[in-house]
Amino acid sequence: MNRQCQLSINTKNYLARFYCILDEMIQGMTGACLTDSISGNFIAQMIPHHMAAIEMSKNLLQYTTNVPLQEIARGIIEEQTKSIENMLRIRQCCQKQTDCPQAVCRYQNTVDQILKTMFSRMNNAPATNNIDCNFMREMIPHHKGAIRMSRSALEYDICGELAPILEAIIASQEKGVRQMECLEKKLSCGC
Repeated sequence: MNRQCQLSINTKNYLARFYCILDEMIQGMTGACLTDSISGNFIAQMIPHHMAAIEMSKNLLQYTTNVPLQEIARGIIEEQTKSIENMLRIRQCCQKQTDCPQAVCRYQNTVDQILKTMFSRMNNAPATNNIDCNFMREMIPHHKGAIRMSRSALEYDICGELAPILEAIIASQEKGVRQMECLEKKLSCGC
């Protein structure tokens, strides 16, 4: 937390669950079994990323009364559940497409930097008693991480079935970032 303030019981409960989900996501993404397949590696790391967004959105829905933010959270749950299903459906096929060690190394170095930035921004997002603002300060860097990971994977010769999933992730999460940034301004969430 960047600034000291008296946090309510609801905020403390919300944040405790958020940090638990964040820790699980970090473990899932950094502990994923990586191979010589960029496509397979993307899926292995994006599934825990999406699962965290779903759980973070469910956590928010226990506390928020903001209707536009409820709609955003429900959209995240729906879209990312569908994306996980799509990745699971193609995972085995995509893992068969292997890449040269140099390409895998370049890709993974880029992803590691993206993850480092995303984890830091999420972990250090300022927390106040405005849970709605807390969620958006946490979820925007989460979405931006997925966008950057997807764009990075698209620079390589990936599994043909994965490309439309990556494009859908980019489109839906760019839209989500725009919606949350607009709502942040309306709610005066600046820090």
